[in-house]
Amino acid sequence: MTSERPHEKTMGGEKTMAHPLSDALQWHIDNGVEMAIADAPINRMAPPVAKTIETPLKAMESPVLAMTPAAPVVTSGSFNTQRQKAIDAARAANTLEALVDAIRAYDGLDVKRTATNLVFADGLAGARVMVIGEAPGADEDRQGLPFVGVIGQLLDKMFDCIGLSRKSTDMAQGLYISNILNWRPPGNRTPTETEIALALPFIERHIALVRPHFIVLAGAVAAKGLLNMDQSISKLRGKFYDYTPQTAGITDGLEVTGGPIKVLPTYHPSFLLRTPLQKRKAWQDLLTLAKALQPQTP
Repeated sequence: MTSERPHEKTMGGEKTMAHPLSDALQWHIDNGVEMAIADAPINRMAPPVAKTIETPLKAMESPVLAMTPAAPVVTSGSFNTQRQKAIDAARAANTLEALVDAIRAYDGLDVKRTATNLVFADGLAGARVMVIGEAPGADEDRQGLPFVGVIGQLLDKMFDCIGLSRKSTDMAQGLYISNILNWRPPGNRTPTETEIALALPFIERHIALVRPHFIVLAGAVAAKGLLNMDQSISKLRGKFYDYTPQTAGITDGLEVTGGPIKVLPTYHPSFLLRTPLQKRKAWQDLLTLAKALQPQTP
């Protein structure tokens, strides 16, 4: 067994103290080995071990909806069936209460079975500004309300700085908050593209019912899902887009008035808690919204 204690080493005719690990490192450098490519050493002299080849799942067994402007290619009849059920249930809801009942009755999302509570919305329905996130977390699942806990506290402080609050009863100063997905994914994981596709008719009907003037999309999942753009949130944020529902006929039976709804993507509060340096950009986004909310002078 090689000793790891320092020992004398002769270099250039002079004796110096060396360490076996230093010697090993120097040997690798002398032989041109400058980068480790694995976390653990590999014995390349050992005989090869036969690998078991696993048969990959067919695409139709795990449908994925691509977040691109092109129409998604879906090969699963089950997915198509569940998607159509979601569309039909959303279209039939002519009030927020009916929409809550429709979401609760819909069984196409497996996350419903692991969640504790349906998380629908909070704040003033009919307010000029609607905030939409991706999905409830653990705190939201327990309380049945979106954006609570430390994430909700940060969100409230952010909008309070521009005079908006979910507690306000004034349409001009109120705030209405929801998520694309109304059920918490297990372990607070990010919703899958398939889950977003199945939940999309419900949030689009939700928007059609409350008809806000502005929508703030918090985070990449919400921005990509509702804008149908495959870009990072850092590229999408900071500017307005016109909202266009992706589900055909989702506004059927409702009176749609006014101009197009303006959409402003920004960073999710949970991201800002992890990356405080980005709060400055989020503040710039809020100032952009505040300016747009000001009365337009002729």
